[in-house]
Amino acid sequence: MRRLFYAAFASMLLGVASGLFYREFTKGNDFTGDTQLALVHTHLLALGMTVFLILLALEKLFAVAESPLFGWFFWVYSAGILVTTGAMTAQGILAVLGREHSAAIAGIAGLGHIALLVGLVLYFVALRPKVLAARPAVAATGSATAEPATTEAVATGR
Repeated sequence: MRRLFYAAFASMLLGVASGLFYREFTKGNDFTGDTQLALVHTHLLALGMTVFLILLALEKLFAVAESPLFGWFFWVYSAGILVTTGAMTAQGILAVLGREHSAAIAGIAGLGHIALLVGLVLYFVALRPKVLAARPAVAATGSATAEPATTEAVATGR
């Protein structure tokens, strides 16, 4: 859980810093057009901070970090965020400086998005057995019981 908290916090710091960088870098270069720098801030806050905070809550409920796949998810997903936002930052800087867009950088950003997808699939594979194991007990009627059976109810068959 600590790892998820620190990842969310680091993503928040990077997201805020990237927003500040976008504002100051474009203003300092008298740039008024569209650039991917504007999207880095949102990507870090949404895919980083928000997702890690949601996963922190899910961890509290399901203990997904116990799965051997969780470590793989965490590092693949985190790398995906860094590669994606790093490539977007590079492409945005080129746009602000008036240089030609790089197809290689766009390809790297695509690889980062693929890593995000792989990471999320790993997380869902790790989460599935935890969610299925947490199902409420089902009575003979086929509906979930609201409260556990008492010793008296079990003894009398009720």
